[in-house]
Amino acid sequence: MAHRKLTFPMPARADIVFDAFHYHEWRCQWDSLVRRTSVESGAPCPSVGATTENLGAGALRALSMRTQFVSYDRPVLAAAAMVGRSFPFTQWAASMRHQEQGPHQSLLIYTYTFQVGPAAFRAVMEPLVDWVFVRKTRQRFQRLAQFLAVRATDIAAWQQAQGPAPSAAQKASP
Repeated sequence: MAHRKLTFPMPARADIVFDAFHYHEWRCQWDSLVRRTSVESGAPCPSVGATTENLGAGALRALSMRTQFVSYDRPVLAAAAMVGRSFPFTQWAASMRHQEQGPHQSLLIYTYTFQVGPAAFRAVMEPLVDWVFVRKTRQRFQRLAQFLAVRATDIAAWQQAQGPAPSAAQKASP
């Protein structure tokens, strides 16, 4: 089973980073791993128990995954686990923790665990899949940081327009 924690400095407050990732209209503007992502209920972002569908993009276009959120504590922590299977994964779970580091800086701490299959090929496949996953995750969050360097003020203005704490129940769009 692959398990790893990666930390990424972000050029924005934790709440802005959290919303840039979890509000799907913002995410689709920067996330190189998804061509479309949505909450099955139609909400603009996940919540505890929500199921999302994530369709792959680029070289990983064939990789689509459904996830269910087990934690969603804006702007601190979100965690989800895969529902069903998505080759090569037989199990997959990840969490994102956000920590403030200053007035316009935060850390995104991404932790993941997965297992690949079929079991007979796991010893060969898992290190390769982990290598690709780490590489793509680093690229992905670098793109998020670049997006935030340009668009953090737009997200902050959008948040201000939403009121004190945007929630999944509010059907607002960026």
